[in-house]
Amino acid sequence: MTSHSIDADIKVKWPEGQSAYSPGTAEELSLIAIDLLVKEMGSDAARSFIDQVFERYRHEPIAAPAQVLTGRPQPDPESTAEPLHE
Repeated sequence: MTSHSIDADIKVKWPEGQSAYSPGTAEELSLIAIDLLVKEMGSDAARSFIDQVFERYRHEPIAAPAQVLTGRPQPDPESTAEPLHE
């Protein structure tokens, strides 16, 4: 996790009215931004735009190690043992 916080007041004006957002985390800010992109550009164009950001980080790990995600130890990557089935 990161140790930063976001203090932002975002106001969006639409022909039908306006919306206000106050994100406190990067996740909340991302959801707001993606929602606005999809409303403005459509889902395909928004996805293409977002893919440009992911392209900058394509050589970095894309997920945490399985143990971090599941809380369970995983076999050694060099092991030939079969994983346990639950």
